[in-house]
Amino acid sequence: MTAAGEPTVQPIASGAEYIESLRGRHLAVYLFGERVAEPVDHPVIRPSVNAMAATYDAGAEDLALATAESALTGERVNRFLHVAGSAADLVAQGKMQRRLGQVTGTCFQRCVGMDAINSLFSITFDVDAAHGTGYHPRFLTWVAEMQHLNLVIGGAMTDVKGDRSKGPAGQADPDLFVHVVRRGEGGLYISGAKAHQTGAVNSHWLLVMPGQRLAEAERDYAIACAVPVTAPGLTFVYGRQSCDSRSLEGDLDVGNAGFAGQEALVIFDEVFVPNEHVFLDGQFEFAGDLVERFTAYHRRSYVCKAGVGDVLIGAAALVAEHNGVADASHIRDKLVEMAQLNETIYAAGIAASHEGQRTTAGNWQPDVLLANVCKQNVTRFPYEMSRLAQDLAGGNVVTLPSEQDWRHPEVGPLLDKYLRGRRDVPTEHRLRALRLIENMTLGRNAVGYLTESLHGAGSPQAQRVVIRRLVDLEARKALARRLAGIPPEG
Repeated sequence: MTAAGEPTVQPIASGAEYIESLRGRHLAVYLFGERVAEPVDHPVIRPSVNAMAATYDAGAEDLALATAESALTGERVNRFLHVAGSAADLVAQGKMQRRLGQVTGTCFQRCVGMDAINSLFSITFDVDAAHGTGYHPRFLTWVAEMQHLNLVIGGAMTDVKGDRSKGPAGQADPDLFVHVVRRGEGGLYISGAKAHQTGAVNSHWLLVMPGQRLAEAERDYAIACAVPVTAPGLTFVYGRQSCDSRSLEGDLDVGNAGFAGQEALVIFDEVFVPNEHVFLDGQFEFAGDLVERFTAYHRRSYVCKAGVGDVLIGAAALVAEHNGVADASHIRDKLVEMAQLNETIYAAGIAASHEGQRTTAGNWQPDVLLANVCKQNVTRFPYEMSRLAQDLAGGNVVTLPSEQDWRHPEVGPLLDKYLRGRRDVPTEHRLRALRLIENMTLGRNAVGYLTESLHGAGSPQAQRVVIRRLVDLEARKALARRLAGIPPEG
């Protein structure tokens, strides 16, 4: 069955079929103070739909990279739905993510679901082993169905949190964390809200998970379950992005007219979840492990920013060419600096995958320390690369006249004359490269490249806490003592 509850004859096989699968769902989506009649056709939303569609069409370019043989169904399935069975699978994920970053220049929104599937795969196994529950086979049945139908799964972990000094049980309003409000014979009902939900409106299902460690008094918040986006009681409030209304005006000023990311606030108002879609209910002691495993996958997944960085490097190099200074030594040096930072992001992500380890459930998880190092790099290096790109672009990156002026019969020729760089490069080409840099460092796609890089999968301090915990300083001090001739303490 599809998310809409209608029989599906054929799995989704292409980006075009994916886009059609989103139509007619009657979701409660709000943007600019109005309910959106058909999100697929809204000019602000459509670029994010296109970016998600690219995850389907990637298989036509490289089948081995974008798909894998499922151990659950025996079919070749989209890698975003695949349970990683080896370190090689983890590496392929990272390579696929970089390639999609290069193709879209933005967040293609599908990594969260992939990482949620892999983390819940092992957690449900461990909970069953500890409590004799039946979550794991139930979860495998659901994942196999998702794989066969090739549906998009969105991960829903980040609660709105309210007073950050208090946990879920200490909040004045219990709905500030998603929780079970009541249980019935056939299932349970959940209320609350999940914030910053990447690709939520473009998904078919949401995997709801707790977002932090929980105490025994917070059992009702220890809920992991699958919810179709068409479920009654769901409301989506679409997040604004810098310069998003430019999509209503034309294409030149957008910078990247084809692709964009998406975030939404997802509100759950007593949403019913049948028992077969519940994968954790009350086992509070596993919430922390679930969060840590998910963040290991997801912080490694920020290797995708290397692909977006490739686009930014290319745009900066284009602008240098258009300005006639591509051979200047200081220009080349800045491009080298951008490349070095970008490859450092990629190196840590791929290393985390290569150093992955098998879980007790049988799937593979990235190295936790290196995954956090990857994400820590991502919180810093895209900002420095953006600074360098703006340096190479010059002041025009923020002072260009509008597309309407460019198209004006009187003003346009003047702009063509005075905004030209090299004589053999059309002025419009120069404007488009500058707008792309603006888009990635200040506009719509700065959401995914900068702020999301800073706060997604946890703020910088969250990674530093894990790094400090996993770096064995005592062992390193012992190495130093030995070489310096200092006797061991004690």
